[in-house]
Amino acid sequence: MEAKQAAPSSIDEYIAQFPEDIQQKLQEIRAVIHEAAPEATEKISYQMPTFYLRGNLVHFAAMKNHIGVYPAPSGITAFEKELAGYKTSKGAIQFPLDKPLPLKLVADIVAFRVQENREKALQKKSKKK
Repeated sequence: MEAKQAAPSSIDEYIAQFPEDIQQKLQEIRAVIHEAAPEATEKISYQMPTFYLRGNLVHFAAMKNHIGVYPAPSGITAFEKELAGYKTSKGAIQFPLDKPLPLKLVADIVAFRVQENREKALQKKSKKK
C-alpha cells in the first residue's frame, strides 16, 4: 500500500507533483493569471491552485487528459463563443493536454473575473453605507 501524499500547501508544491511537460503547462497558466491579475494572491483552495482577489478569482488543475480552468460560471458564459472548441460545464473549461494552451483567452477570462470581483466588492461597500 502506498503512503498517501499530503495535500499540497502551495501552488509550487502542487505543480511539483506532476511530470515536467504538465508542470510546464501549469506554469504557463499560472504566469498568465499573474499577468492578468497582478494584485491577486495565490493559495490552495479545494485542493487546487487558486487565485484570490476580493473572493475566489480562478482555480486551475491538472487532470489526466486536460488542464481544468475554473473561472466561475460567469467567466464561461461571457466567453461562450471563444470557448466553443473546448469542453465546458457550468464552472469548468477543459484544455486538452495534447494541444497548445489558449493563453490569450485565459488572460481575457481572468481580466473579466478581476473586473467582476471588483464590481461585486464595490456593490457590497455601497450597500453597507
